[in-house]
Amino acid sequence: MEILDRYISQLLEKSTPQAPIWNIEKIRSGKPSKWNYIDGCMIKAILELYHITKEQKYLDFADNFIDYFVREDGSIASYSVEDYNIDNVNAGKTLFDLYKLTKKEKYRKAIDTIYSQVKNQPRTKMSNFWHKKIYPNQVWLDGLYMGQPFYMQYEVEYNNCQNCMDSYNQFINVYNVLRDKKTGLYYHGYDESREMYWADKETGLSKNFWLRALGWFAMALIDTIDVMPDNMENEKNKLSEIYKELIDSMIKFQDKSGMWYQVVDKGNEPKNYLETSGSAIFAYAIMKSVRMGILDENYFQYGEKAFNGICEKYLSEKDGELQLGGICLVAGLGGDDRRDGSFEYYMSEPVVENEAKGIAPLILAYIEIMHKNDK
Repeated sequence: MEILDRYISQLLEKSTPQAPIWNIEKIRSGKPSKWNYIDGCMIKAILELYHITKEQKYLDFADNFIDYFVREDGSIASYSVEDYNIDNVNAGKTLFDLYKLTKKEKYRKAIDTIYSQVKNQPRTKMSNFWHKKIYPNQVWLDGLYMGQPFYMQYEVEYNNCQNCMDSYNQFINVYNVLRDKKTGLYYHGYDESREMYWADKETGLSKNFWLRALGWFAMALIDTIDVMPDNMENEKNKLSEIYKELIDSMIKFQDKSGMWYQVVDKGNEPKNYLETSGSAIFAYAIMKSVRMGILDENYFQYGEKAFNGICEKYLSEKDGELQLGGICLVAGLGGDDRRDGSFEYYMSEPVVENEAKGIAPLILAYIEIMHKNDK
């Protein structure tokens, strides 16, 4: 995939910690760069590129990027524990790797800084983390990916697994509450208080199955299983079952192109579209889980088909510059802009090019193809 190698090089050449070219949300806001989950996704992908290629440029880029934010005392510029925003935990996953690879003590301290948020994150009555302090009593699928792999890895590496079961139980709660038994898909969000305008008054659930949220949940499962300790074999098996059920459900909705639709079960709706970021996440998740032995070898084809479908439909060259299109910029629930979780709402969010939420999982999927070819 020479075209993807060129694309990655193009992105890195044009990006700095102060102005990453892939963070379209930041560029559109006109505000200074800050610690955020979007860059965290991208730097994690770049670190994985380093691990498989052993090319120093990838480690150097990731180290320089994160070093820019992390101070010597382990505090992080532009990051506030007290926001209790689970999204902000995501970039912390890069610190485990960078500490081991660079031995910079400030990275070890920064891991503790982020853990101090996790330790005190407000919770629902069923004991799941709130998505954000400004979204009380709410659990979003996105939040499982943002918080749980970090939480589990911290417990295993630095806290003698004291709270590993807590992390595991948060997945079980989501399986029991947010999963639709008819389709096997999961609703984007849940409001335990049932007060939000987007929440069903009886169930507390949002209205639709948003592709990227489902992808975040799939990635959360496999990335958490990946760092779970050996003595949690039963729990690993249970999460693997939940994951396999989700993938089997998703395959039923996979388009002939290999991709999935922005609202997964409404592919026949005229406004719906094949979306890059969620499709790339599933491409990565499926292929990685085959490598991990969670799914049988014959599942690999579904992930590879998604990867190839994205590259064929949305990766193109224009005036000598490579472009990745079809990426939903952002989607959420609630807030002043009346994000009501309706089909129309998910269709109304901007579709952009060259955004990390599409690029990073596509790189991770590409890495899984490299792993397969290395066998």
